[in-house]
Amino acid sequence: MKKLVIALTALAAFTGSAAAADLGARPYAKAPAPVVMAPSWTGFYIFGGAGGGTWDANGGVDSTATGACIVCTNTRTGGDGWFGTVGAGYDWQTGPSWVFGIFGDGTFGSLKGNIGDAGVFAGGASTGIVGSVKMETAWAAGARVGYLITPNVLSYVNGGYTGTYWSDSTLLGSNTGTPSGLHTDSFNTQGWFVGGGVENSLNFFGINSPGWFMKTEYRASYLDSKRLNEKVDGSNVLFGRDITFKPFVQTISTSLVYRFNWGGAPIAAKY
Repeated sequence: MKKLVIALTALAAFTGSAAAADLGARPYAKAPAPVVMAPSWTGFYIFGGAGGGTWDANGGVDSTATGACIVCTNTRTGGDGWFGTVGAGYDWQTGPSWVFGIFGDGTFGSLKGNIGDAGVFAGGASTGIVGSVKMETAWAAGARVGYLITPNVLSYVNGGYTGTYWSDSTLLGSNTGTPSGLHTDSFNTQGWFVGGGVENSLNFFGINSPGWFMKTEYRASYLDSKRLNEKVDGSNVLFGRDITFKPFVQTISTSLVYRFNWGGAPIAAKY
């Protein structure tokens, strides 16, 4: 009996070794590499920056009482200057490449130039009067559509409605530079704008700054015409002549943008 047990044990050991040899080595499976997901442009953002601009205005002189032109030759004036800007918006990314958004912003600064009346004043001692006026603040609300050149670079166009505030002006003799005794009040004018720009992530040159972007934008604003009453200094007495003023404003600005939803961390695939 003892010899039989030993024989059966040896047979079982030999059979198991042979079966294991037939199975071969277990294949090695490498884990898949983490998948880096491009962050979505969908979400809120804020921005602030600075820029410069110019304005040109077509004008003439009309009668306050009748509205008929007194100086009917079109006079073109202009100005330039700087401004700061702040704003906020929300974007939606549609598909891999298209971005749609809405935004609002405001500017503050000084785009300064001249207005004037070519009439004869002070008994002919001064031919024409002139004064300085500047665009001090503006606001805008609009929409934009953009195309992603790369996942982190957006090229876009925009458009919308804008309003501006302009300073008052002391009118001086254009030949003498002395006060004419007349002025114009500050005023608002509104219109529409179109523009475009490029916005890009600041993740470059090895710098990791998720959520931070920079954008550079051009904008052209077409504003409504205004009638600026010439008034006697120190009062609201109308002199009887209005300077017409229809400005066209062009600006370019660069802003730092922060996107609240932006991540940029890789998402590891499960396996």
